[in-house]
Amino acid sequence: MAAASSPTTTRAAALLPVPAPAAGGAARPLPRTVVSMPLRASRGCVSASASSLQQPLGDGDPDRSGVPAPAFRDPISLPQNDWMSCSGPLTSADLMEPTGDGLKVAYQGCPGAYSEAAAKKAYPSCHTVPCEYFETAFQAVENWVADRAVLPLENSLGGSIHRNYDLLLRHRLHIVGEVRLAVRHCLLANRGVKIENLRSAMSHPQALAQCEQTLTKLGIEHREAVDDTAGAAKLIAEQKLQDTGAVASSLAAELYGLDILAENIQDDTDNVTRFMMLAREPIIPRTDKPFKTSIVFSLEEGPGQLFKALAVFALRKINLTKMESRPHKKRPLRIADDNCSAPLKHFDYLFYVDLDASMADPNAQNALGNLKEFATFLRVLGSYPTDVTEA
Repeated sequence: MAAASSPTTTRAAALLPVPAPAAGGAARPLPRTVVSMPLRASRGCVSASASSLQQPLGDGDPDRSGVPAPAFRDPISLPQNDWMSCSGPLTSADLMEPTGDGLKVAYQGCPGAYSEAAAKKAYPSCHTVPCEYFETAFQAVENWVADRAVLPLENSLGGSIHRNYDLLLRHRLHIVGEVRLAVRHCLLANRGVKIENLRSAMSHPQALAQCEQTLTKLGIEHREAVDDTAGAAKLIAEQKLQDTGAVASSLAAELYGLDILAENIQDDTDNVTRFMMLAREPIIPRTDKPFKTSIVFSLEEGPGQLFKALAVFALRKINLTKMESRPHKKRPLRIADDNCSAPLKHFDYLFYVDLDASMADPNAQNALGNLKEFATFLRVLGSYPTDVTEA
């Protein structure tokens, strides 16, 4: 488990209400046996007092209000030459065995979900902690119910998981690693059921979309969306459905006693999801192996502002591997006076960027120092080893 900050200096993260996922059509709710984490502070965690919940945040945090942030070392707020010297002593996070022996790792979904497989790939010897929602997994780590969280960030077919981008800003966890997982969908059904008996397929909406053509060719006409793939398998097994199959993993078939009627039913064989590994404390960046750094920033409105921001990396030959823009939730619209009869309203955006660089590299430090000179907001989400293994 990562070393805890001193009780005299740590402010525990406030427990946020867990929202229901956005409706995606006529989704059948999963049974409430899906684990909803009881987020009690475990030994060593400081409980948030009523007064601390009312403390305002410092300037520059775009997506939190009235919620205290836990103790946090932001490398961007340090002078450039003090970054390495002020990063603090080594913690247990830096010395942790790569297998994650003894770690409790939170993920979203039921046992047998692809997220659990990603957690096991990231930390092979860990104890997995299923959570009902993405935010529950964030809270589990913040409140010491879990040591790490492994959550999806983007899929090669479905694109970015925007909810988790938003939660990265709302919470003060750090990205300490990434893991890529090849998604291999299977068609599951109860024992004795044949493909020709199926009239409906049940799964997560994205999984159903990724198998749309194959399911149609198999003669399965109807689709039922639920919260996650393993939850669909569990529901079919518990209700002993004879005319509905689940699109889920082979592990889910094993866990819930279902037959695998067809394997690799995704329409595109190159189906890979990238997961982020989250912790309460950042790891110390290095330069002896490939590292990636994830940042988020916002800019003033005006011509050439984004070009100027990207130039700080291009001039230093720093490669950008991903760029994502999200509307600023606290300032969704800004008014610009363009000498028109009526002021124009523009969306205000946050930009998420992944750099092919380590924060231990002076070149990357200089680039972010340059960006901070004109960005209205800048935060380092994490500097972590690049996953170079096979998905």
